[in-house]
Amino acid sequence: MNAQAQVCKLGKHVVDPMVRQFHASCYTASKVALSKFDSDVYLPYDKLNKRLEVVRSRLNRPLTLSEKVLYSHLDDPANQDIVRGTSYLRLRPDRVAMQDATAQMALLQFISSGLKKVAVPSTVHCDHLIEAQVGGPKDLARAKDLNREVYDFLASTCAKYGLGFWKPGSGIIHQIILENYAFPGLLMIGTDSHTPNGGGLGGLCIGVGGADAVDVMADIPWELKCPKVIGVNLTGKISGWTSPKDVILKVADILTVKGGTGAIIEYHGKGVDSISCTGMATICNMGAEIGATTSLFPFNQRMADYLKSTGRGGIAAEAQKFQSKILSADKNCEYDELIEINLDTLEPHVNGPFTPDLGHPISKLGENSKKNGYPLDIKVGLIGSCTNSSYEDMGRCASIAKDAMSHGIKSKIPFNVTPGSEQIRATIERDGISEVFDKFGGTVLANACGPCIGQWDRQDVKKGDKNTIVTSYNRNFTGRNDANPATHCFVTSPEMVTALSIAGRLDFNPLTDELTGADGKKFKLKAPFGDELPAKGFDPGQDTYTAPPPSGENVKVVVDPKSQRLQLLEPFDKWSGQDLTDMTVLIKVKGKCTTDHISAAGPWLKYRGHLDNISNNMFIGATNSENNEMNKIKNQRTGKWGNVPEVARDYKANNIKWVAVGDENYGEGSSREHAALEPRHLGGRAIIVKSFARIHETNLKKQGLLPLTFANAADYDKIQPTSKISLLNLNSLAPGKPVDCEIKNGDKVERIKLNHTLNELQIGWFKAGSALNRMKELAN
Repeated sequence: MNAQAQVCKLGKHVVDPMVRQFHASCYTASKVALSKFDSDVYLPYDKLNKRLEVVRSRLNRPLTLSEKVLYSHLDDPANQDIVRGTSYLRLRPDRVAMQDATAQMALLQFISSGLKKVAVPSTVHCDHLIEAQVGGPKDLARAKDLNREVYDFLASTCAKYGLGFWKPGSGIIHQIILENYAFPGLLMIGTDSHTPNGGGLGGLCIGVGGADAVDVMADIPWELKCPKVIGVNLTGKISGWTSPKDVILKVADILTVKGGTGAIIEYHGKGVDSISCTGMATICNMGAEIGATTSLFPFNQRMADYLKSTGRGGIAAEAQKFQSKILSADKNCEYDELIEINLDTLEPHVNGPFTPDLGHPISKLGENSKKNGYPLDIKVGLIGSCTNSSYEDMGRCASIAKDAMSHGIKSKIPFNVTPGSEQIRATIERDGISEVFDKFGGTVLANACGPCIGQWDRQDVKKGDKNTIVTSYNRNFTGRNDANPATHCFVTSPEMVTALSIAGRLDFNPLTDELTGADGKKFKLKAPFGDELPAKGFDPGQDTYTAPPPSGENVKVVVDPKSQRLQLLEPFDKWSGQDLTDMTVLIKVKGKCTTDHISAAGPWLKYRGHLDNISNNMFIGATNSENNEMNKIKNQRTGKWGNVPEVARDYKANNIKWVAVGDENYGEGSSREHAALEPRHLGGRAIIVKSFARIHETNLKKQGLLPLTFANAADYDKIQPTSKISLLNLNSLAPGKPVDCEIKNGDKVERIKLNHTLNELQIGWFKAGSALNRMKELAN
């Protein structure tokens, strides 16, 4: 076989460029490996550049950086329809990453597909199932014991189907990706909403549901509605107490939690070079909170420095060759919206409570807190998480802690530190940073998500007690961190968390206010400082990676039928071909309804691999419009009140089809597809809302549910808990054609229109019962 007919073999999937000219980034003239774990898969820049030239010749206009990276991964660049905000793109991602909570369902779906091996480099990362209790080593040991069945399942499934496996204790998925797998120009999908963290290294990293991951692992082009592009022009320089986190806190304040929906946030301008690579990752990570498809920065020297520091100098050198062609925006490119931020005047921000887009400049935080009745005394300070756990973050916080201790004072409150990875933990321990935190009164937790996702056995307050915590996390929805709806969580930079923990109050401003030292003298904290990268290089710590064997043919994956943690999937029923008539309203949700409200995390994480068991948390956090209560609805069949899953199960047992009704930006937050799987499993047929968050809408489509939006938002008020809902003329369901909906309230019948974004392929998923069912139909 000559060079032009070179093939790439991944399992039994063989791609011949003579047959599929533009597929697969794995064959290329370059011989720089994607990572040290993918030594036989090479950087795709030559192939990407050729694809991009095809698109350039067609569009004949300057391209944004986002467009360059995205369009260079098109499955068919010569014929793909490309209209921002309208077209559905068929793409070929370079890799797939999954965390342990979402990987369970994704891999169960992959097993159901009958395929033998993943078609692209893929990894599983054990980070979500470790509960913070007393400290890193003990919490990790406890998690390994409690979750042994799940970890064994994930490890054996990875070995059988060719995935890399990162053991518990290795770190948070997004930090591991940044340290090992992300590269400029990468297109990656990950089954976690904060996958965009990789944009800090110039990659388009997009959060998805598990069914999307199955498509890519099965060698099926991945579909994405062509995003709009929002430009953020950064001028000035980051300095003093202002941090990269403040950039995204400000952007969230400007755009709100749904302002980025359907768009990529593209940062550019002279101010970019004042931000470290890990700082850029922080900004991209939290872009998930504004609904953005993803975020990214242009390749620059700060990225090259990080690549070299993490042992990937070859990737940095290769990226520099393609910097102008692929890895930076064209001059005079056009954005759909442009935001200007001057870093010289950007003030540190603290956002919250209960939503990440309620911004307070630090100079206004005390005043706003008193005005709104927020508890001023802070109970706990928490730094780290996937958003802010870099070496630079830890070093800058340590500088503040040392400054305070030089005056004889420590943190006034419990101060928890979550290292982002084993590499970060080992390096900050070697360099004395962990010792500083210990003397400061801090507790270093396991290398895992921990309190950020509700994995926190909090004991200092009772549930229902009104209290305040400050974190450097990314999300602060009601009850998210500790399952206490009265906890007021504020998100900010790790530096500001550290300063506020010393004062113990929300009305402290370290830029202007003084503290009292142990000697009774007043002093002001110095502005934080820290090394961007460790002078001695990174210490990798313990080896926590397991590569798949050359062949998984003899590896057995066992799921005990009696297991309470894992359950093999049964196919969902196909659409009958009939209109969906006289459906019952299970719940009409009032106000914010995130995926946390639909499928809570925390203690429910242990059931992520068991669809029937985890369905017992469906909608338990959503507010019922009928009584303004959570998890209490009226059973329209019996007239009795019950919890939501109980009523849904009764409807299912009695063959009563139901719908759920929601408000704006329904399904924002986490990528968890359980928020779509559970309604489908318990008999739901449609979700009707004012507007959807991107990932959740796609997840609903994948599971065969109809995601519908009111053509007139005011029609939300026409549906009552006792209404009967009919969706008519479904045999003529077509892209762009509204669905006729009939609402019966007693003897009164009204007709309204419902919109949808289903394309022909997605309509096929609905008719087949799910995307996985459709995949099997096509395979047969």
